[in-house]
Amino acid sequence: MQRHFLHRLKRIKLFFYLGQIKKLLTPLHIYKRSSFHYFHTLSFSHKKQLLRRVAYYCKPERFDLSSAQRIKDQKFGSTTYYLDLIEYLRMFPNTNQIEVLFGDVTHVPTVPTIVKSRPIGDDNQNSIVMKLDKRRHFNFVEDEMAFEHKIPKAVWRGTIHQPHRLEFVKRFYQHPACDVGGYTKRDRAQPWEKGYLSITEQLNYKYLFCIEGVDVATNLKWGMASNSLCMMPRPKYETWFMEGTLIPGVHYVELRDDCSDFEEKIEYYNNHPEKALEIIDNAHRYVEVFKHRKREDICSYLVLRRYFKQSGQPSR
Repeated sequence: MQRHFLHRLKRIKLFFYLGQIKKLLTPLHIYKRSSFHYFHTLSFSHKKQLLRRVAYYCKPERFDLSSAQRIKDQKFGSTTYYLDLIEYLRMFPNTNQIEVLFGDVTHVPTVPTIVKSRPIGDDNQNSIVMKLDKRRHFNFVEDEMAFEHKIPKAVWRGTIHQPHRLEFVKRFYQHPACDVGGYTKRDRAQPWEKGYLSITEQLNYKYLFCIEGVDVATNLKWGMASNSLCMMPRPKYETWFMEGTLIPGVHYVELRDDCSDFEEKIEYYNNHPEKALEIIDNAHRYVEVFKHRKREDICSYLVLRRYFKQSGQPSR
Protein backbone atom coordinates (compact mmCIF):
# COMPACT_ATOMS: atom_id res chain seq x y z
CA MET A 1 0.00 0.00 0.00
CA GLN A 2 2.78 2.41 0.88
CA ARG A 3 4.59 1.64 -2.41
CA HIS A 4 1.36 2.32 -4.32
CA PHE A 5 0.93 5.64 -2.50
CA LEU A 6 4.50 6.74 -3.25
CA HIS A 7 4.03 5.87 -6.93
CA ARG A 8 0.81 7.87 -7.00
CA LEU A 9 2.53 10.78 -5.25
CA LYS A 10 5.27 10.83 -7.90
CA ARG A 11 2.62 10.96 -10.62
CA ILE A 12 0.85 13.85 -8.87
CA LYS A 13 4.17 15.71 -8.66
CA LEU A 14 4.81 15.09 -12.36
CA PHE A 15 1.38 16.40 -13.38
CA PHE A 16 1.84 19.41 -11.11
CA TYR A 17 5.17 20.34 -12.69
CA LEU A 18 3.81 19.80 -16.20
CA GLY A 19 0.83 22.01 -15.38
CA GLN A 20 3.06 24.76 -14.04
CA ILE A 21 5.34 24.59 -17.09
CA LYS A 22 2.31 24.76 -19.40
CA LYS A 23 1.22 27.97 -17.67
CA LEU A 24 4.68 29.47 -18.11
CA LEU A 25 4.59 28.65 -21.83
CA THR A 26 1.23 30.40 -22.28
CA PRO A 27 1.83 33.76 -24.00
CA LEU A 28 1.68 36.49 -21.37
CA HIS A 29 -0.86 38.67 -23.17
CA ILE A 30 -3.28 35.73 -23.43
CA TYR A 31 -2.79 34.85 -19.76
CA LYS A 32 -3.37 38.44 -18.66
CA ARG A 33 -6.39 39.00 -20.90
CA SER A 34 -8.07 35.83 -19.63
CA SER A 35 -7.40 36.73 -15.98
CA PHE A 36 -8.59 40.33 -16.26
CA HIS A 37 -11.72 39.30 -18.15
CA TYR A 38 -12.55 36.80 -15.41
CA PHE A 39 -12.04 39.41 -12.68
CA HIS A 40 -14.56 41.76 -14.32
CA THR A 41 -17.16 38.97 -14.44
CA LEU A 42 -17.04 38.49 -10.66
CA SER A 43 -19.82 39.73 -8.43
CA PHE A 44 -19.25 42.77 -6.23
CA SER A 45 -19.08 40.58 -3.12
CA HIS A 46 -16.43 38.31 -4.65
CA LYS A 47 -14.35 41.29 -5.75
CA LYS A 48 -14.63 42.77 -2.27
CA GLN A 49 -13.57 39.46 -0.72
CA LEU A 50 -10.54 39.26 -3.03
CA LEU A 51 -9.41 42.80 -2.26
CA ARG A 52 -9.80 42.18 1.46
CA ARG A 53 -7.55 39.13 1.15
CA VAL A 54 -4.98 41.11 -0.86
CA ALA A 55 -4.79 43.73 1.90
CA TYR A 56 -4.39 40.95 4.48
CA TYR A 57 -1.51 39.31 2.63
CA CYS A 58 0.26 42.57 1.80
CA LYS A 59 -0.24 45.01 4.67
CA PRO A 60 2.35 47.83 4.23
CA GLU A 61 1.11 51.12 2.79
CA ARG A 62 4.43 52.58 1.62
CA PHE A 63 7.93 51.14 1.67
CA ASP A 64 11.30 51.30 -0.04
CA LEU A 65 12.99 48.47 -1.95
CA SER A 66 15.78 50.48 -3.56
CA SER A 67 18.45 48.22 -2.05
CA ALA A 68 16.77 44.97 -3.17
CA GLN A 69 17.80 42.90 -6.18
CA ARG A 70 15.98 43.12 -9.48
CA ILE A 71 13.80 40.18 -10.48
CA LYS A 72 16.14 39.25 -13.35
CA ASP A 73 19.13 39.18 -10.99
CA GLN A 74 17.51 36.91 -8.40
CA LYS A 75 18.78 33.34 -8.02
CA PHE A 76 15.52 31.59 -7.18
CA GLY A 77 16.63 28.04 -7.97
CA SER A 78 14.24 25.51 -9.50
CA THR A 79 12.04 24.65 -6.53
CA THR A 80 8.25 24.46 -6.37
CA TYR A 81 8.44 27.81 -4.60
CA TYR A 82 10.02 29.29 -7.71
CA LEU A 83 7.40 27.78 -10.04
CA ASP A 84 4.58 29.05 -7.83
CA LEU A 85 6.02 32.57 -7.72
CA ILE A 86 7.28 33.05 -11.28
CA GLU A 87 3.84 32.21 -12.65
CA TYR A 88 2.67 35.64 -11.45
CA LEU A 89 5.98 37.45 -11.15
CA ARG A 90 6.47 37.26 -14.92
CA MET A 91 3.55 39.67 -15.38
CA PHE A 92 5.71 42.52 -14.07
CA PRO A 93 8.88 44.17 -15.43
CA ASN A 94 11.91 42.03 -14.63
CA THR A 95 13.73 45.20 -13.62
CA ASN A 96 11.42 45.55 -10.61
CA GLN A 97 13.13 45.01 -7.28
CA ILE A 98 11.93 42.36 -4.87
CA GLU A 99 12.85 40.63 -1.62
CA VAL A 100 12.05 36.91 -1.42
CA LEU A 101 12.56 34.33 1.33
CA PHE A 102 11.63 30.72 0.58
CA GLY A 103 11.04 27.92 3.09
CA ASP A 104 9.28 27.73 6.46
CA VAL A 105 9.64 31.31 7.66
CA THR A 106 8.87 31.89 11.33
CA HIS A 107 10.28 35.40 11.77
CA VAL A 108 9.34 38.78 10.33
CA PRO A 109 11.97 40.16 7.90
CA THR A 110 13.41 43.64 8.39
CA VAL A 111 12.09 44.76 4.96
CA PRO A 112 8.87 43.79 3.14
CA THR A 113 9.61 40.31 1.79
CA ILE A 114 7.66 37.68 -0.14
CA VAL A 115 7.25 34.60 2.10
CA LYS A 116 5.17 31.46 2.38
CA SER A 117 4.55 31.76 6.12
CA ARG A 118 4.70 34.33 8.90
CA PRO A 119 3.95 34.68 12.61
CA ILE A 120 0.37 35.67 13.39
CA GLY A 121 0.11 39.14 14.91
CA ASP A 122 -0.19 42.86 14.38
CA ASP A 123 3.54 43.36 13.76
CA ASN A 124 3.99 41.07 10.72
CA GLN A 125 3.62 43.79 8.06
CA ASN A 126 6.99 43.01 6.49
CA SER A 127 5.90 39.45 5.71
CA ILE A 128 4.10 39.52 2.35
CA VAL A 129 2.34 36.18 1.98
CA MET A 130 2.11 34.41 -1.35
CA LYS A 131 0.69 30.98 -2.17
CA LEU A 132 3.97 29.05 -2.27
CA ASP A 133 4.61 25.30 -2.14
CA LYS A 134 0.92 24.99 -2.90
CA ARG A 135 1.09 21.44 -4.28
CA ARG A 136 1.99 20.23 -0.79
CA HIS A 137 -0.06 22.57 1.34
CA PHE A 138 -3.26 23.04 -0.63
CA ASN A 139 -4.21 19.43 -0.93
CA PHE A 140 -7.96 19.33 -0.32
CA VAL A 141 -9.87 16.05 -0.06
CA GLU A 142 -13.28 14.69 -0.95
CA ASP A 143 -14.46 12.91 2.19
CA GLU A 144 -17.29 10.47 1.51
CA MET A 145 -17.66 9.24 5.10
CA ALA A 146 -20.16 11.07 7.31
CA PHE A 147 -18.99 12.29 10.72
CA GLU A 148 -21.40 10.02 12.59
CA HIS A 149 -19.96 6.89 10.94
CA LYS A 150 -16.37 7.55 11.91
CA ILE A 151 -14.33 6.16 14.80
CA PRO A 152 -14.93 8.41 17.85
CA LYS A 153 -11.23 9.03 18.49
CA ALA A 154 -8.60 11.61 17.53
CA VAL A 155 -5.80 10.79 15.10
CA TRP A 156 -2.41 12.30 14.19
CA ARG A 157 0.58 11.26 12.14
CA GLY A 158 3.59 13.36 11.25
CA THR A 159 7.29 13.90 11.53
CA ILE A 160 8.55 14.68 15.02
CA HIS A 161 11.65 16.78 14.44
CA GLN A 162 10.40 19.62 16.66
CA PRO A 163 10.49 19.36 20.48
CA HIS A 164 6.84 20.33 20.90
CA ARG A 165 5.74 17.59 18.50
CA LEU A 166 7.90 15.00 20.25
CA GLU A 167 6.40 16.03 23.59
CA PHE A 168 2.90 15.76 22.12
CA VAL A 169 3.51 12.28 20.66
CA LYS A 170 5.20 10.91 23.78
CA ARG A 171 2.30 12.18 25.88
CA PHE A 172 -0.52 10.67 23.81
CA TYR A 173 0.77 7.74 21.75
CA GLN A 174 -0.64 5.25 24.29
CA HIS A 175 -3.82 7.16 25.11
CA PRO A 176 -6.93 5.02 24.46
CA ALA A 177 -8.94 7.99 23.12
CA CYS A 178 -6.61 8.62 20.20
CA ASP A 179 -4.28 7.10 17.63
CA VAL A 180 -1.16 9.30 17.75
CA GLY A 181 2.25 8.44 16.40
CA GLY A 182 5.24 9.74 14.51
CA TYR A 183 6.94 8.39 11.44
CA THR A 184 10.37 8.80 9.97
CA LYS A 185 12.41 7.41 7.08
CA ARG A 186 15.01 6.25 9.56
CA ASP A 187 14.50 3.09 11.59
CA ARG A 188 14.13 4.45 15.10
CA ALA A 189 12.86 1.80 17.47
CA GLN A 190 10.78 4.09 19.63
CA PRO A 191 7.32 2.98 20.80
CA TRP A 192 5.72 6.20 19.53
CA GLU A 193 7.09 5.61 15.99
CA LYS A 194 3.93 4.05 14.57
CA GLY A 195 4.68 4.45 10.87
CA TYR A 196 2.85 6.10 8.01
CA LEU A 197 -0.94 6.47 8.01
CA SER A 198 -2.53 7.70 4.79
CA ILE A 199 -4.97 10.61 4.65
CA THR A 200 -7.72 8.16 3.67
CA GLU A 201 -6.98 6.07 6.76
CA GLN A 202 -6.92 9.13 9.00
CA LEU A 203 -10.32 10.18 7.70
CA ASN A 204 -11.80 7.12 9.37
CA TYR A 205 -11.58 9.07 12.64
CA LYS A 206 -13.98 11.75 13.86
CA TYR A 207 -11.27 14.05 15.19
CA LEU A 208 -8.02 15.28 13.66
CA PHE A 209 -5.20 16.76 15.72
CA CYS A 210 -3.64 19.62 13.74
CA ILE A 211 -0.23 20.23 15.30
CA GLU A 212 2.05 22.93 13.92
CA GLY A 213 5.50 21.84 12.73
CA VAL A 214 8.19 24.38 11.93
CA ASP A 215 5.41 26.75 10.94
CA VAL A 216 1.81 25.71 10.20
CA ALA A 217 0.01 22.37 10.50
CA THR A 218 0.05 20.96 6.96
CA ASN A 219 -2.97 18.74 7.59
CA LEU A 220 -5.21 21.65 8.60
CA LYS A 221 -6.23 22.45 5.00
CA TRP A 222 -7.33 18.96 4.04
CA GLY A 223 -8.65 18.41 7.56
CA MET A 224 -11.04 21.38 7.33
CA ALA A 225 -12.19 20.13 3.91
CA SER A 226 -13.07 16.73 5.39
CA ASN A 227 -16.04 15.51 7.44
CA SER A 228 -13.82 15.15 10.51
CA LEU A 229 -13.47 17.79 13.20
CA CYS A 230 -10.15 19.63 13.49
CA MET A 231 -8.76 20.11 17.00
CA MET A 232 -5.68 22.21 17.79
CA PRO A 233 -4.10 24.84 20.00
CA ARG A 234 -4.55 28.37 18.67
CA PRO A 235 -2.15 28.67 15.69
CA LYS A 236 0.99 30.78 15.96
CA TYR A 237 1.79 30.96 12.24
CA GLU A 238 -0.16 31.53 9.06
CA THR A 239 0.11 31.09 5.31
CA TRP A 240 -2.08 31.87 2.30
CA PHE A 241 -4.77 29.92 4.17
CA MET A 242 -5.06 32.89 6.56
CA GLU A 243 -4.89 30.76 9.69
CA GLY A 244 -4.93 33.97 11.73
CA THR A 245 -8.55 34.56 10.75
CA LEU A 246 -9.79 31.17 11.95
CA ILE A 247 -12.20 31.44 14.89
CA PRO A 248 -12.10 28.88 17.73
CA GLY A 249 -15.43 27.15 18.18
CA VAL A 250 -16.50 28.25 14.71
CA HIS A 251 -13.91 26.74 12.34
CA TYR A 252 -12.11 24.36 14.69
CA VAL A 253 -12.03 23.13 18.30
CA GLU A 254 -9.43 24.99 20.33
CA LEU A 255 -7.25 22.98 22.70
CA ARG A 256 -4.80 24.06 25.37
CA ASP A 257 -1.22 24.40 24.17
CA ASP A 258 -0.40 20.97 25.62
CA CYS A 259 -3.68 19.45 24.26
CA SER A 260 -4.45 18.15 27.77
CA ASP A 261 -8.14 18.96 27.40
CA PHE A 262 -8.70 17.00 24.18
CA GLU A 263 -10.47 14.09 25.93
CA GLU A 264 -13.14 16.31 27.47
CA LYS A 265 -13.61 18.04 24.11
CA ILE A 266 -14.08 14.67 22.39
CA GLU A 267 -16.61 13.63 25.02
CA TYR A 268 -18.53 16.88 24.52
CA TYR A 269 -18.75 16.57 20.75
CA ASN A 270 -19.55 12.86 20.92
CA ASN A 271 -22.53 13.84 23.08
CA HIS A 272 -23.37 16.89 20.93
CA PRO A 273 -22.76 15.80 17.32
CA GLU A 274 -24.91 18.66 16.04
CA LYS A 275 -22.31 21.10 17.40
CA ALA A 276 -19.53 19.20 15.66
CA LEU A 277 -21.44 19.22 12.38
CA GLU A 278 -21.94 22.97 12.67
CA ILE A 279 -18.18 23.55 12.99
CA ILE A 280 -17.45 21.14 10.13
CA ASP A 281 -19.95 23.00 7.94
CA ASN A 282 -18.30 26.33 8.79
CA ALA A 283 -14.90 24.82 7.97
CA HIS A 284 -16.18 23.67 4.57
CA ARG A 285 -17.40 27.17 3.76
CA TYR A 286 -14.03 28.60 4.81
CA VAL A 287 -12.12 26.15 2.61
CA GLU A 288 -14.37 26.79 -0.38
CA VAL A 289 -12.84 30.26 -0.81
CA PHE A 290 -9.48 28.68 -1.72
CA LYS A 291 -10.80 26.15 -4.23
CA HIS A 292 -11.52 28.55 -7.12
CA ARG A 293 -8.40 28.41 -9.28
CA LYS A 294 -9.10 31.54 -11.32
CA ARG A 295 -9.88 33.61 -8.25
CA GLU A 296 -6.68 32.33 -6.64
CA ASP A 297 -4.75 33.38 -9.75
CA ILE A 298 -6.26 36.87 -9.65
CA CYS A 299 -5.57 37.18 -5.93
CA SER A 300 -1.92 36.16 -6.37
CA TYR A 301 -1.45 38.68 -9.17
CA LEU A 302 -3.08 41.45 -7.12
CA VAL A 303 -0.83 40.78 -4.10
CA LEU A 304 2.26 41.28 -6.24
CA ARG A 305 0.70 44.29 -7.92
CA ARG A 306 0.08 45.89 -4.53
CA TYR A 307 3.62 44.97 -3.42
CA PHE A 308 5.16 46.79 -6.38
CA LYS A 309 2.72 49.68 -6.28
CA GLN A 310 3.31 50.34 -2.57
CA SER A 311 7.07 50.28 -3.18
CA GLY A 312 6.76 52.87 -5.96
CA GLN A 313 7.54 50.49 -8.83
CA PRO A 314 5.71 49.65 -12.09
CA SER A 315 2.68 47.57 -11.10
CA ARG A 316 1.23 46.60 -14.49
